[in-house]
Amino acid sequence: MNTPNDTAVIARLREAQRAVKTEMARVIVGQDDIIESLLVCLLCRGHVLLHGVPGLGKTLMARTLARCLELEFRRVQFTPDLMPSDITGADVLKEDQAGKHFVEFQPGPVFTNFLLADEINRTPPQTQAALLQAMQEGEISVGRQTYTLKPPFFVVATQNPIEMEGTYPLPEAQLDRFMFNLRVKYPTVSEEVQIIKGTTSTLTASAESVLKADELLQLQAIVRGVPIADSVIEYAARLVAATRPAAPGQQAPKAYAGLHKYIHYGASPRASQFLVLGAKARAILAGRYHVDFADLKAVAPAVLRHRLVLNFHARADGVDADVLVGNLLNAVPTEG
Repeated sequence: MNTPNDTAVIARLREAQRAVKTEMARVIVGQDDIIESLLVCLLCRGHVLLHGVPGLGKTLMARTLARCLELEFRRVQFTPDLMPSDITGADVLKEDQAGKHFVEFQPGPVFTNFLLADEINRTPPQTQAALLQAMQEGEISVGRQTYTLKPPFFVVATQNPIEMEGTYPLPEAQLDRFMFNLRVKYPTVSEEVQIIKGTTSTLTASAESVLKADELLQLQAIVRGVPIADSVIEYAARLVAATRPAAPGQQAPKAYAGLHKYIHYGASPRASQFLVLGAKARAILAGRYHVDFADLKAVAPAVLRHRLVLNFHARADGVDADVLVGNLLNAVPTEG
């Protein structure tokens, strides 16, 4: 049974969710599932990778969410000539009034609350890797100094799935840092009509702030305190373990043979952690102070699709990660 304090917490989160969605709807047409997932990930202190063709409003969506939450927003356009110091910042030699030289650190765009890494796969690996430490530890090392990023810190990276020539696919180590991998779809015809009307007239819609950064930090702490049954945690662990093919010389369960045929490497324990955190956020945003199996299943595609390393059998048979995640959810029972 929920305590009065629990009920107040749920009400506060539900109110914040409704307010954010209402304000974003003034600017963004449709994409309700993506907005919901962005909120879930933000409450879990995770990061998001957005896949979608140009023109679907990914940048506008990120900028509008940052405005609704009063978060400092910066956008970096990743290009082949972008250097790591262009993101993290660098030590700069300066001269004072007395003519003495000194070194001063000039912070890069990563020192913000909400960073949009636009077309992250268009920059070389060493520049992509500049975000790894920031995303995982919330800090940046330059030379011998380490600088802490002020929370909240949220990274939304975008990728264009069409033009892959001349790009640098993200390594698995960096993909694993993203809590969610979301696929932005085309709008429906009715939604596109609304988009056309809203962007081709003299009226300009804008979103208002509904939360402050310190309130967001409090809500992030609340989400981690949501109780979850051991049976749900065990299901998350079994779900992730089922993605891992058996090591040479070991026998895999027959029920998963059809899955393992297409998987070269499975998901790491970080996937289990993100499954549980995402399920907690989804449950409390739905007005429940407990987590059930449905919450875990709902976030599974976004958590797992970029953590399955597929082999040549998958490419030959035209099987993608979403199909395998769907088969996985059907194959793994909720009760062990």
